[in-house]
Amino acid sequence: MAMTEPTNIPDVVAEVTDSFQRYNQAIEAGDSAALNGFFWNSPLTLRFGPKEHLFGYDEIANFRTGAWKPGAPRVVERLAVTTFGRDFGTTNAIFRGVDGKVNRQSQVWVRTAEGWRIASAHVSPLAD
Repeated sequence: MAMTEPTNIPDVVAEVTDSFQRYNQAIEAGDSAALNGFFWNSPLTLRFGPKEHLFGYDEIANFRTGAWKPGAPRVVERLAVTTFGRDFGTTNAIFRGVDGKVNRQSQVWVRTAEGWRIASAHVSPLAD
């Protein structure tokens, strides 16, 4: 099956990259309201974290405003952004914390009427 959508249109890559960066700035700032705003407000949205499995926007928002605490500062070591057409993209990043531990973050981004939103996310530590 051939891909019909062009990949990595430069302005779309820039938009998704900007959304990714703003999301991660909100993590660093501990801004749960901003973080919730980056997720697609749908029962179909999901986020798998190191210790949680969240199905639907409401579970994600409740986690962010309740149990979630910002972690130690971290640095992006590598980022891959891939977009398909003008309305869909993925980000995959490797982060290293100040403690030296490595985490991986994958996100599926979709363009909505409100802007770019995360429809699916997965964060996991690299095993020692």
